[in-house]
Amino acid sequence: MVAQATHLRERWTVPEVQIITSDGADIGWIQNSIRDNALYLEQIFIDAAFQRHGIGTRIIKDLISQATRAGQSVTLGVVKTNPARNLYERLGFRITHEDERKFYMRREPRSP
Repeated sequence: MVAQATHLRERWTVPEVQIITSDGADIGWIQNSIRDNALYLEQIFIDAAFQRHGIGTRIIKDLISQATRAGQSVTLGVVKTNPARNLYERLGFRITHEDERKFYMRREPRSP
């Protein structure tokens, strides 16, 4: 537990994090930054009780809209076993490269 807390503190840069709420309750967070002139989705978390309700899709679409208005691509890394990869592909992300653990994906500002 201490190791997890330390890991989170190291990864969270407060200005990059937004808390996701629903009906006044905190249900998750999203963290993004700028990397190589693109909006990079560092991480997104939705509490299990609120998953599969379209919340994550809506949040990522908002992120895409924000990047598109700025003329930026959106990039991310997704663990190969994470089913969210299907969502990202539906939203126009394409794999640019991979390592042994993750697929790295990119969505250009004018993608459908």
